[in-house]
Amino acid sequence: MDCIFCDIIQRKSPAEIIYEDEKVISFLDIRPINYGHTLVIPIKHYEDFVSVPADEMNAVINVTQTISEAVSKSLKADGFNIIANNGAAAGQRVFHFHFHIIPRYNTDNFHFRPILKNYKNGSMKEIADKIRSAVTK
Repeated sequence: MDCIFCDIIQRKSPAEIIYEDEKVISFLDIRPINYGHTLVIPIKHYEDFVSVPADEMNAVINVTQTISEAVSKSLKADGFNIIANNGAAAGQRVFHFHFHIIPRYNTDNFHFRPILKNYKNGSMKEIADKIRSAVTK
């Protein structure tokens, strides 16, 4: 398996590491949307959000919360986005699960511009029923 994030964890590729413990590592994104754009990933390789075991996801989320606060305060950001792209269609390029923490500024001129849809003719209930039937506990 060829994974740049695994290479960073193993110190085979350089990175500006912000935080590391036995389950999680965080480092600056090499191609940031804004300076300070930070990634938080599990040490073990998991392809996407749904493949990360709950105990490891809890660790990743706790570190994401801590690093988000540090990024925001230290860089005097007006806000921040937390994003996880899952699958190529969602923009995932490195298939080792990760959260992006992107510091945001009122003047950064970066905008998400989704084309919003409207449910019609009962399709909202149909889609909700499909999702409910696939929920496992």
